[in-house]
Amino acid sequence: MAIRSKLIGLDIGGTKCAVILGETDRINEENELRILDKASFPTETEKGFSYTFNKICQYAQDIIDKNDAAGTIAGIGISCGGPLDSKRGFILSPPNLIGWDNIPIVKLLQDRFGINASLQNDANACALAEWKYGAARGCNNVIFLTFGTGMGAGLILDGRLYSGTNDMAGEIGHVRLADNGPVGYGKAGSFEGFCSGGGIAQLARTMVLEKLQSGEKVSFCNSADDLGGLTAKSVGEAARAGDRLALEIYRVCGQYLGKGLSILIDMLNPEIIVIGGVFARQKDFLYDAAMEIVEKETLSLSRNVCRIVPAELGEQIGDYAALAVAGYGPGIKADKGLRL
Repeated sequence: MAIRSKLIGLDIGGTKCAVILGETDRINEENELRILDKASFPTETEKGFSYTFNKICQYAQDIIDKNDAAGTIAGIGISCGGPLDSKRGFILSPPNLIGWDNIPIVKLLQDRFGINASLQNDANACALAEWKYGAARGCNNVIFLTFGTGMGAGLILDGRLYSGTNDMAGEIGHVRLADNGPVGYGKAGSFEGFCSGGGIAQLARTMVLEKLQSGEKVSFCNSADDLGGLTAKSVGEAARAGDRLALEIYRVCGQYLGKGLSILIDMLNPEIIVIGGVFARQKDFLYDAAMEIVEKETLSLSRNVCRIVPAELGEQIGDYAALAVAGYGPGIKADKGLRL
């Protein structure tokens, strides 16, 4: 017997917000999710929380009305960067949402729409999405790594989302992997410093400058004046064109990815590690270097039962993530999976 429910997802970011309408079917314990509609708009953080909240509510109501979904919404899910308090439903001053201080977002939405709402940080939300609808479907012990603007982890342990004592579990990006290196998460040589979009750009600037100062030419950067324009994307494009320095930059990044993965494998013994963002787009340049380190550093009993794969949900993962939070519902600590 199929159980069908409609869900609203809110993907809140410092640059843009999205409101997503989805529909999920649960058939024989398997979950299928379809995105029915979506609307997005710039966050405009300088205008404050109330302005953005009202726009979120307006877009949510419009999408409900447009799709004749009034009275059919089973839950609202909010995916937002931390820090936050998922148990109380509070957003706690995220660095990309200036002025959003101690916002009781869950209560505000429940009061506005009369629908149960749930909140999770974006890494946890993506972990839920890949667990229920993506590459980790059917697994009980899952790690999701963001590998985007930053590096964070969402953890599914023994078939449950694990968020820690105060929602700080999974902040693997803060772990220092080297005494020196690119700065990420406020720490030189951190996992995020080496393995994030911004970290790759920092690494590229250092390695390119060394070449330029040695009198060598670099195909993707003509002079020191152009260093500020280097990005993970531009280095990736150069790597795809066969540039040796660009390939080396990604190889170094891959080695540190392997070091971070090794810590996670030995500590948490996962079945699968799903990696999004840069890894999902540039796996060809990162995977082999990472696995060389994993093979050398990890315990074989743990390594042999763990797959390392790119995120399956692609550029839509943010949409699925917010909807997955809605489907998982309130009381995540007590749940063993999606309610729907």
